[in-house]
Amino acid sequence: MITLLGSTGSIGTNTLDICERFGIEVEVLVAGNNIELLKKQIKRFKPRIVVTAKPADIEAPVVLSGEEGILQALEMSESKLVVNALVGFLGLRPTQKSLELGKKVALANKESLVVAGAFLDRSRIVPIDSEHFGLWYLLQNSFAPQRLLLTASGGALREWELEKIKDATLEEVLRHPNWKMGPKITIDSATMVNKLFELLEAYWLFGLKAIDAMIEPSSLIHAAVEFVDGSTTLHASLTDMRLPIAYALGVRGQKILEPVDLVGRSFAFLPIDPKRYPMWSIKEELLAKPKKGVVLNAANEAAIERFLDGSFRFGDIARAILRAWERFDTEPKSLEEVFALDDEVRRYVQNL
Repeated sequence: MITLLGSTGSIGTNTLDICERFGIEVEVLVAGNNIELLKKQIKRFKPRIVVTAKPADIEAPVVLSGEEGILQALEMSESKLVVNALVGFLGLRPTQKSLELGKKVALANKESLVVAGAFLDRSRIVPIDSEHFGLWYLLQNSFAPQRLLLTASGGALREWELEKIKDATLEEVLRHPNWKMGPKITIDSATMVNKLFELLEAYWLFGLKAIDAMIEPSSLIHAAVEFVDGSTTLHASLTDMRLPIAYALGVRGQKILEPVDLVGRSFAFLPIDPKRYPMWSIKEELLAKPKKGVVLNAANEAAIERFLDGSFRFGDIARAILRAWERFDTEPKSLEEVFALDDEVRRYVQNL
């Protein structure tokens, strides 16, 4: 039995597919504004508790709304596993609350670890992310790793002429060559902020600062681990989030996907060029000061809002984040300071 936060997004719908396939009960559904899809999910899974972003005409035994509704649903629920597929900083309080209640969290909300990894019980967190699932898979029963490697698709603009990138339109940025997900993660893929987030996640999850990333255009190889003996192992699978989701939900020893057919394929591993992805210039400092993830995330979310409303060009996103990164050279010492710093950074970027 699970609680699902973010049921109508890509991760949420894939999670429900796994639940239906393997007979996993869904006690709580939390959704945003896609009420029509939510109603279909309610009819299909019959949850006891439903939460929407705003009050809505929903039929369920218990109907709540807003952030307080999410927290209340977590307190009321009996399920011991929470799948957090909420997008953005909004996901932090539900992650924190779930852990306080002694629940296990299958985490697709990157921002929880990025902004507050130092202050969360990471022993109760299982990542739903193809790269971190790949790392976890490779590290099972293995000898001492010395470096972790993530792969990046490079985003929609990976082959553009450098001088044209700054003026890319929203439609162009969202035209990802390998997959279709929500707008924020697709924009983050184009700026490479998403991969900075994943470096931080890997640091908090696996405890190594020797972490790097490279571009692998096919998105079939998700992670690699270098070991002290000179061996390097790779994890490959089809680009389908149902694989890490199934493992996070406790499904083992079952066929989830078809294997990758390696015959006739070739793979390329390319460096991430800071000229194309200016955000990559802060990678080493971010790993040296991991608690500054809150600055990165808040500036990024505020900058994306301005790109979406038309007051920023695409190239302004990285410029605004880097300005905030330099201005707020501080690391929070508590969750309370995380929330305060988040608010301050957002206001700064909103006024640039």
